[in-house]
Amino acid sequence: MQLGLIGLGKMGGNMRERIRRAGHTVIGYDRNPEISDVASLQELVEKLEGPRVVWVMVPAGAATQSTVDELGDLLSEGDIVVDGG
Repeated sequence: MQLGLIGLGKMGGNMRERIRRAGHTVIGYDRNPEISDVASLQELVEKLEGPRVVWVMVPAGAATQSTVDELGDLLSEGDIVVDGG
């Protein structure tokens, strides 16, 4: 399985590592470039094979809404967004 994970803080970062240890591919994005696997949401989407699954682990509210809005412009029909905020 291949998964895009947005938000690599305490919860998201630990999720990325656990999912990888289970043998899955996780491409993570975070605003902090020191922990991010890619430089932008666009790059994250480009690295995922379709149909894409993207899990959003950012704080609920405006941060989640702006992330989902940006993903709406980048993803294709049939892609899945999971809101973990």
